[in-house]
Amino acid sequence: MNNRIIILASLIILIFTGCDRPKKFEITGKITNAEGRKLYLEELMVANMRPVDSVKIGKNGDFTFRAHTGMPTFYLLKLSENNFITLLIDSAEVISIKADALNFARQYDIEGSPGSILVQQLNEKLNITKQRLDSISSLYTLYADRPDYIELKQQLDQAYEKTVQEQVDYSTNFVSEHPFSMASVLALYQKFDNENYVVRDLHALRVAASALNSFYPNSEHVKALYHNTLQLIAQERNMHLRQLIDEAGADIPEIVLPDKEGNPIALSSLQGKVILIHFWSALNSDSRILNPVLVEAYAKYRQRGFEIYQVSVDKDREDWLEAIQKDKLTWINVGDMDGSIQAVMNYNIQAVPYNYLIGRDGSIIAQNLKGPALDKALSEIFK
Repeated sequence: MNNRIIILASLIILIFTGCDRPKKFEITGKITNAEGRKLYLEELMVANMRPVDSVKIGKNGDFTFRAHTGMPTFYLLKLSENNFITLLIDSAEVISIKADALNFARQYDIEGSPGSILVQQLNEKLNITKQRLDSISSLYTLYADRPDYIELKQQLDQAYEKTVQEQVDYSTNFVSEHPFSMASVLALYQKFDNENYVVRDLHALRVAASALNSFYPNSEHVKALYHNTLQLIAQERNMHLRQLIDEAGADIPEIVLPDKEGNPIALSSLQGKVILIHFWSALNSDSRILNPVLVEAYAKYRQRGFEIYQVSVDKDREDWLEAIQKDKLTWINVGDMDGSIQAVMNYNIQAVPYNYLIGRDGSIIAQNLKGPALDKALSEIFK
């Protein structure tokens, strides 16, 4: 009886420890014109490569790799530094590859890896596009001396722009259709050249970054994509606000909203002061956590010309008033109890809390200041 219990316990331990261990994937294949050459498998990291294994290609071009991965991961199958295939491999996949060493990177057959097939489709499409763009570019030089060059150039410009747009549409649609595939990471980072990314649609970027982050939060590629997306969102917010400022011919977009007594308070009435325009919600925990920081900053700098213009996005007046009283907020608090939609749109607020620090001259000094960053910025202004 005791022996049975011990055996059963051992089996349970083996089962559960086996569940935690990443499963092996296997790559087998045949590469013609490569007998005796070394073939390398490397993991594609965000900033570098990690060698995984290498094999000597057999007499008939045969090779085999086996390795572990716990999530979809990018790998390079390399004959040389500039002759490689990009793979997207998930755990336990059994992959078959057939290729010719003479055209290894551009023409190969692959089975058993859906992610790698998507990667192949992306790369093939971009390669075709680049070839077409190169052909069009060569015609500019070829036709430069022709008397009808201006007319020809217009036609070439149209052909070039059409080819670029077709690639942009293809890649953007790819990301929209495969938001949960790591192949979309590759699509989002593909470039026409050293400077110009193919996908420039921030909405597609945000959707993919959010979807992939929910599925693969530990992937360094997803972490990098998510971080880059947040940076681009911040840049877009700045550009949007700057555009509004330029179009309005003023320093900052005006806000006129009622305070807790119902009196309309204009942001412009604070002109000449250092202003923190702060968007918040009484029902948002992060907003409430930040309020004590604002209380401390207001007590420290208000006598020196610092003012807070706090905009509520709440829809319940009682929640708003209760939070003002409980958090001891003594500065200007405004809100229309309908989300303060116009102000939120004008300042391109995506989430709360969010703020802009405005200088005495009406210029934007900083934004989204929290914790010590706010005091540091104010101490620099009032030193």
